[in-house]
Amino acid sequence: MKEHATTVREGKSILLQEADAIRLMSERLDENFSRAVELMLDCAGKIIISGMGKSGIIGQKIAATLSSTGTTAIFLHPAEAAHGDLGVVSERDTVICLSKSGMTEELNFILPALRERKATIIAFTGNPRSYLAMNADVVLDTGIDQEACPYDLAPTSSTTAMLAMGDALAICLMKKKNFTDQEFALTHPKGSLGKQLTMRVGDVMARGETLPLVSEEATVSDLILEMTSKRYGVSGVVDAEGRLTGIFTDGDLRRLVQTGESFLDKQAAEVMTPNPKTVSPDLLAKACLELLETHRITQLMVCDEEHCPVGIVHIHDLVTLGL
Repeated sequence: MKEHATTVREGKSILLQEADAIRLMSERLDENFSRAVELMLDCAGKIIISGMGKSGIIGQKIAATLSSTGTTAIFLHPAEAAHGDLGVVSERDTVICLSKSGMTEELNFILPALRERKATIIAFTGNPRSYLAMNADVVLDTGIDQEACPYDLAPTSSTTAMLAMGDALAICLMKKKNFTDQEFALTHPKGSLGKQLTMRVGDVMARGETLPLVSEEATVSDLILEMTSKRYGVSGVVDAEGRLTGIFTDGDLRRLVQTGESFLDKQAAEVMTPNPKTVSPDLLAKACLELLETHRITQLMVCDEEHCPVGIVHIHDLVTLGL
């Protein structure tokens, strides 16, 4: 137990060191940050992130965050750039270069070419007098006092600071662009938020031969057969024009049985629940789920503008989708 307690204390100390690095960096933040945001906002091309080693890995994450929040961004490996990939850079682009020391050989090697291509350069570095800083249009100070590594060697606090700076730029840029949650969902179609904001009832409903329907003249025997074969525990009832006029559920069947009366030969129109709740195929699936939960029902008929049934949606299908 004593060993565990010691390890926990060490873990907390490392987390606090990294948190302090971000706090101190925030205290140094100045108008250069605002200039960087404006340069990115005015960029007519794309945002290119470049860095070597651990800084490069952070750069890849920053590029991914920018891309998902409304800004076209890619990662460019500086070593590969020096062997032909610089062709992706144009004068319309803004390049963000990440280097703790500002003296990363592979990155500095391509700086003259970036300047020649007239790309705008933003530097993340802790060395304002470095070659990178002197060749950048804007320098953002991501310097730290010491790495969380006990030997002050492994990139830890420095990469955390770069990551946080990248997040700050991305979110400020996102707000400047008035990027909405609906737009965010379009870049995350498979995520939970994406499903909630983009998936509609028409995308998930059962249709065609699986749709349980009988005519108003059908008998209760016909209703039972339809409900049993389609396995939804419900059947819609339609008039001669195909419009939904009612619904019959397994709950309705149980109540008929409890009356003790003969009912198998009765017509569907006599035993159905008229004017049932329905939804449009254009309704968001998330809203449909909320409707089902609010009314404590398990399925809803889906109707078109003429009130003709075109599908059925079950609560289990929506829950399975992770909505």
